[in-house]
Amino acid sequence: MLVSDVMSKNVVTIPSHTSLSDARRIMDAHKFRRLPIVDGNKLVGIITKDTLDRTGPSQLTTFSVHELSYLLNRITVEKVMRKEVVTVSPDTTAEKAVALAQTKKVGALVVLQDHKIVGIVTTNDFFYKVLNHILGIGMSGSRIVVCNCYRGRDVEKVIAAINRAGIEITTLFTIDMPEAKKHDLVVHLEVEDCSPAIQAIEQLGYEVCERER
Repeated sequence: MLVSDVMSKNVVTIPSHTSLSDARRIMDAHKFRRLPIVDGNKLVGIITKDTLDRTGPSQLTTFSVHELSYLLNRITVEKVMRKEVVTVSPDTTAEKAVALAQTKKVGALVVLQDHKIVGIVTTNDFFYKVLNHILGIGMSGSRIVVCNCYRGRDVEKVIAAINRAGIEITTLFTIDMPEAKKHDLVVHLEVEDCSPAIQAIEQLGYEVCERER
């Protein structure tokens, strides 16, 4: 899966001379937590809701209400924006993008193509559009765990047994956790009653349990 498959394409941007008050109003109106900052056609920074909160009234408690309003309307995002923006291209793999976001400790990646913004992808995008589907979150059916089943030959046997039982597989993935000494296969089935699948797999000699979704 590529970044282009999960990114948001209609990106709202602001120029660097935007006031903190206006930036907050735009974020609130669109329910965004981040705004890329573009001057002309050049990406020059990014502002987040957390940054605005840290620059808000609670940090300026010695000023009056009128003084606070004046300051927040005068201070521009250029003064507080993050200038080093982490970017990726649309054809970056989702795995590489997640690794980059984790390494850089950021919650969003701006997507550039030919130096122009074509999208933005957040950690929530990866959760809802990628991880949820892999884990079967929100899907109907049942989930089973086949213990110590992670090698290709073992996985092939289990899939064949489920197919013979006439049950459709929604998703499946392996868990490799050396510290916990777990190398399991997790299978999400379309049916609510997974007992026929469990029986078929147990006949192959594997330990199987139903797992709450």
